[in-house]
Amino acid sequence: MAPEHQAASPHGGGEDGAAAGGRPDLRADCANCFGLCCVALPFARSADFAADKAAGEPCTHLGSDFRCGIHADLRERGFSGCTVFDCFGAGQKVSQITFGGKDWRRAPGTAGPMFAVFPVMRQLHELLRYLTEALALPQARPLRAELRRALDATERLTHGSPEALAELDVAAVRQEVVPLLRRAGELVRATAAPHPRAHRSSRGHRADLVGARLDGADLRGADLRGALLIAARLRNADLRGADLIGADLRDADLRGADLTGSVFLTQPQVDAARGDAGTRLPAGLDRPAHWR
Repeated sequence: MAPEHQAASPHGGGEDGAAAGGRPDLRADCANCFGLCCVALPFARSADFAADKAAGEPCTHLGSDFRCGIHADLRERGFSGCTVFDCFGAGQKVSQITFGGKDWRRAPGTAGPMFAVFPVMRQLHELLRYLTEALALPQARPLRAELRRALDATERLTHGSPEALAELDVAAVRQEVVPLLRRAGELVRATAAPHPRAHRSSRGHRADLVGARLDGADLRGADLRGALLIAARLRNADLRGADLIGADLRDADLRGADLTGSVFLTQPQVDAARGDAGTRLPAGLDRPAHWR
């Protein structure tokens, strides 16, 4: 899975700007990455990818300058999966910091270790992105000390050696961070839900809402963590203050929906959905070019 390898961010430099507290290191900087997502990660022929590619094998469209040769036509050429992937800045961190700017083509000995570290770093940077957003939430003020400690601890891990990163138990790190993020989301939903106890619903925990017809639904303060909303109809739905961490929004119809104030919504989720000029997004998220 690979974002388009052009200068700066694949989303024009605005990806999650507000949500990530304006931290440039949590935005993909493809110009300073060695095309890691185009090599390290596998993809299978499907509706998202027009061909199979094994992990560690360079995509046939990756150029010698580490840029995508079909950047402008990814969707038309059958690689829509590339357009909805984001490394949250892990690519440049691994390329320029962990491996000190050593190019895996010019220094072939770094290839294997670099490709092994990249998926680990990507998960750590995703956690950093969520923790940074949580720290900026006024409702999460009671958790700020805990959030800051978790952010600092995760940040330290990202500066580990290639060997330490490759051996890191990321699942254990997530187990420490996720409950804290859940509590932050609950504080936001408690102030957004239309009814006093509405925010307590656990319906969203991997809720199967594939293809659900939720047009115009009042989902203020809804718990949609990890919900399967693939191809769900959410036209004109009110999602203000909803917790959308990990929700699968592929082909979800968000035309006219209001997502302002929703938490833990990322640019890749937005890019995977369908929307229009009437869709209202949280500050810092870009309206995808393919939305009509």
